[in-house]
Amino acid sequence: MNFSSDNIQLFLAVLDRGSFSAAARALHRVPSAVSMAIGNLEAELGYALFERGPREVRATAQARALEPHARLIAEQLGLLQVHALELSQGLESSLSLTVVPDIDHLPLMAAIADLGARYPLLDIQVLSAPQEDALHLLDSGRVDLCLAFAGLHVDPQRSFQHVGMESLVATLAPTHPALLEGRIRYLEDLVNVRQILVRSRDLPLLDPRPLIGATHWSTDSFDLALQMVEAGLGWGDLPLARVAPLIDSGRLVRLRFGNTRNELQLPVHAFWRKQQPLRQGARLLIELMASK
Repeated sequence: MNFSSDNIQLFLAVLDRGSFSAAARALHRVPSAVSMAIGNLEAELGYALFERGPREVRATAQARALEPHARLIAEQLGLLQVHALELSQGLESSLSLTVVPDIDHLPLMAAIADLGARYPLLDIQVLSAPQEDALHLLDSGRVDLCLAFAGLHVDPQRSFQHVGMESLVATLAPTHPALLEGRIRYLEDLVNVRQILVRSRDLPLLDPRPLIGATHWSTDSFDLALQMVEAGLGWGDLPLARVAPLIDSGRLVRLRFGNTRNELQLPVHAFWRKQQPLRQGARLLIELMASK
C-alpha cells in the first residue's frame, strides 16, 4: 500500500488532531478504520508512525520527518483536484499572449499575478514582439491574446478590449549634438534628426503615427532601442512609464517644443481572434487589466 492520497490524508489528520478518534470524526470515518489503515501503513514501512496512548497518539521522529513532504503532496493534490474541476468548467489548460515591448508592462504583470493566484496550475506563456510581429503571432494562431497599441483601422477578424493608455515622449541623450547646439525647438525639427524605432525586422510598419524622422535606425528590442538613444545614436519616441527614471536621473532628456506638447497618447488594447472565443483564464486576465 505505502503512501497514497487516501492514507496521506489519514496520516495528516492523525498528526493534526492527536488521536485516531478525532481524525475519524474529521474524516467522517469510524476510529477502527483509521487505526487499521495507519497500522497497515506502518507494517509496510517497517516502523511506527505513532506511539499509542490511552486517549491520544504521539508522532514518532520518523513521522515528523515525513510530515513536510506529506503536506506538500497533499497541497499539490488539492490544487490538482481544483484545476481538474476548473478545466471541466471551461478553464483552458494554457494561455499564451504576446505584448509589444514599448508599453508599460507593470499593469500586465499585476494582472498575471492575480490570475496566477486564482489559477495556480494554469500554464502561462508571455512573449514580447514589436507591434507588427505581435499582431501576426495572434492572427496566425500562435498566441491567444495580444496586448498592443490600437491601430488606425479596425480589423474585422479581431475582437478587442481597451485596457489602458500609453504616453510616448520624444527623448534624446543629453550629449546629443542637436540638443547641445539648440537645433530642436519645434516638433518638426525632429525630421532632421535620426529616429530610433522599435519595429519588426520583416513586416511593414502598419501605424505611421510614431514615425517622424526622415531617417531612422530600427531594432526589434526595446532594451536595445533605449541603449541606442542613451548612446546618442538618435532620438526615440519612448513610453514615459519606462523612461521616467532615466529622465529623472538625467540620463535622458524629455524634449520641449515651442508649438506642441511632447506627448503622444495611444490607446492600449487586448486583442483576440473572433473565430476563437475567449475562455475563462483569458477573460479574467482582460478584466483584471481593464480594472488596473
